[in-house]
Amino acid sequence: MKKMLLELDQVDCFYSDLQVVRSASLQLQSGEVLCLLGRNGAGKTTLLKSIVGLVKKQGVIKFCGNEIGDFPAHEIPKLGVGYVPQGRRLFSELTVRENLLIGQMTRNNNNDVFENVFKLFPVLQERLEQESGTLSGGEQQMLAMARAMCIEPAVLMLDEPTEGLMPQMIANIRQAISTLKSQGVGILLVEQRVEAVLSIADRVAFIENGLIKETFDVAELSTDKSLLQKYIGI
Repeated sequence: MKKMLLELDQVDCFYSDLQVVRSASLQLQSGEVLCLLGRNGAGKTTLLKSIVGLVKKQGVIKFCGNEIGDFPAHEIPKLGVGYVPQGRRLFSELTVRENLLIGQMTRNNNNDVFENVFKLFPVLQERLEQESGTLSGGEQQMLAMARAMCIEPAVLMLDEPTEGLMPQMIANIRQAISTLKSQGVGILLVEQRVEAVLSIADRVAFIENGLIKETFDVAELSTDKSLLQKYIGI
């Protein structure tokens, strides 16, 4: 039985006094992939940042039924909310091992989390002592996801995880998302590659000018391509 993990109700987001997102409401269940689709500047990244306490916001944000909207940013990962920002944001001078340890120590998890990570991304086990800044773009994205996975998240938020990657790396990332979904993780995904979204997402929420306009099951989008044209011009 699916569990409600994340709930946003009438969330407004601001940079100083500039409002970027208006009255955003969404729900994410366990074992579900919900994708935010919209043009550049629509507010997708800002909405993710609001959940993890990185931007000023108003409204209700709940995780597993508990209000977390006023929690400081450093407390959110400890609850089990993983966030992989656009651009990865690794500690480039630290090794792969050290980056993973940072994720592990966030919730004081045991070393078993590394085994799960290496099952999804075996190349990271081969690169443990390598500085993360010297990895390829695809390997860095894997490490960013792996670091977030080391907190054993109930919710994992990914911002443009396939941006700039080669097709094989994109396939690896998509497979990892599918595996996490099958394990019951709720995934909130910002992605521009529509073809990638339709193959792994359960629902798609279209965001336009800071407003979540409509949310559809992927099956409906697959049969009515005019919706993609309407909201993102594809």
